[in-house]
Amino acid sequence: MSPSPASHSAQSPDLSRRSIVYFSMEIALSPAIPTYSGGLGMLAGDTLRSAADTSAPMVAISLVHRHGYFRQILSDVGQQTEADVPWSPETLPSAEHTVTINIQNRPLQIRAWRFDVVGATGHIVPVYLLDSDVEGNDAWDRHLTDHLYGGDTYYRLCQEAILGLGGIALLQALGVTPEVYHMNEGHAALLTIALLEQRLGGRPLSEATAADREVVRQHCVFTTHTPVPAGHDQFGPDQMNQVLGRDRSMAIEAAGGIHNGLMNMSYLALGLSRYVNGVAMQHGKVSQVMFPEYKVHSITNGVHAATWLSRSFQELFDDEIPDWRTDNRYFRSVYGIDAARIAACHIKNKQKLFAALARRTGHYFNPSVLTLGFARRVATYKRASLLLQDPARLVALAEKIGGLQILFAGKAHPADNAGKALIKDVYEAAVRLNSSSLKIYYIENYDWELGALLTQGVDVWVNTPRRPYEASGTSGMKAALNGVPSLSILDGWWIEGCAENTTGWAIEDAETEAAEAASLYNKLEKSIAPLWSNPNAWARLQQHCIGINGTFFNTHRMLSQYLSNAYFPYTDTQTRVAINAGISNTADIAELAKVRK
Repeated sequence: MSPSPASHSAQSPDLSRRSIVYFSMEIALSPAIPTYSGGLGMLAGDTLRSAADTSAPMVAISLVHRHGYFRQILSDVGQQTEADVPWSPETLPSAEHTVTINIQNRPLQIRAWRFDVVGATGHIVPVYLLDSDVEGNDAWDRHLTDHLYGGDTYYRLCQEAILGLGGIALLQALGVTPEVYHMNEGHAALLTIALLEQRLGGRPLSEATAADREVVRQHCVFTTHTPVPAGHDQFGPDQMNQVLGRDRSMAIEAAGGIHNGLMNMSYLALGLSRYVNGVAMQHGKVSQVMFPEYKVHSITNGVHAATWLSRSFQELFDDEIPDWRTDNRYFRSVYGIDAARIAACHIKNKQKLFAALARRTGHYFNPSVLTLGFARRVATYKRASLLLQDPARLVALAEKIGGLQILFAGKAHPADNAGKALIKDVYEAAVRLNSSSLKIYYIENYDWELGALLTQGVDVWVNTPRRPYEASGTSGMKAALNGVPSLSILDGWWIEGCAENTTGWAIEDAETEAAEAASLYNKLEKSIAPLWSNPNAWARLQQHCIGINGTFFNTHRMLSQYLSNAYFPYTDTQTRVAINAGISNTADIAELAKVRK
């Protein structure tokens, strides 16, 4: 893996033509910067890396998270504990602007640090990380941007106020006037209230009309990632009033942001966005049922190829299909490469993974043995232990096929006791079942670098969510780019990515977990193991993973769909070319295209 480096110019990048601003509570910018927790942050980072590669006119806003998410520490029985991951944003350039917002009935000063995402051709997408640790702020307020998803709901609402209200204030100070404000999840929904305040020019929000709200709505795009109601941020009316004040609270209610008596960030975003989408075709359908009064579209997630492809594959593709970095459609040309060369790259990846695990854990794995990988955020619906449902059959299967290795990884949220219990269950099973034929290991502290090693180096990627709770999932996409097939429940992205026996295998839906586990074992025994024993056929399968799924499930394609369907849905091709070239002024665009969807 070669993550996109930070590259900072002496002066801030030109912001005069930045027509899109992307707001996300977490963004994975670099392995050394702990401003992300998992899939949402990785998606945000990959989106910006593709924006830089394709010269999209974008700028991004997030929080600095001085103490990160957490480092996972596992005891010898699998008990998870957590430690901070501090870092110093002072190593980054300052935005040279301090802005002030009013929350909790007092002023709060916010500064920002700039991280430059640099694309393949040198284009820069600047990311501004908001920081409340400013001298003169209340002592408690100075810690509001310390911990990603830390604290209680009051702390979280203060953080989301900083993201939405502070982000808009900073853009104004920077002189950025975007056409489009993209909310990546509901955490940023308060930006809509800040835009309404801007429009009113100091007049009370109580004077806002439906026409004022419609003007704001025409500039906003909202992506929802959560297929269950409990996953959408909600706050009590007392907290809303205490943090935001009565005037903003009334504006939130007028915009439809109150649901079942609670302030609901997703409903606020829904009410003030002209375009709403889920992150896979199935997730869009599930979200449409959740929010029947709003139109919900679908744009399936992707991953940034240059970040997640192994070094061996990058070198191969640079030699054979050199334009892949700026146009991922060229992955289709993998069929012009001898499949044996694809297999050779994977062998290198597997050896690299096992060497890293030996250094990291002291445990040694056999590269000639079929190896499964399961690494996700640990939550009960992801069912990490489904693979271990029938221990006797798993042991017999491992013996029959000449050995089996299973690598697990994943963090449970510090407050998720059920998730932590799942980790202990896997640990317990590993101790009980490990033998000369079956080796199970849970790897501590799943992070960016470990995620890359696993998705590049295992032979089969396993995913077992309970339907329909997988919004999209991107780890299997990273695996596919590296020629690794998936064995997965048909949910999220895999409904679109599964070509049976070609890009991987579907675990059949069933009424019980035992029946689904039986399907998983059947696929391992009757489809996967026989194919694995035929190196030529397996190499062809790896080729299909890249040629079929790598070509589609990438953020270059995803971002192009956002540009044409969500950000600037004009029918005129010339207009889209102009937008990609940085022409973002509304009047200039109107001259190029008179018809809008």
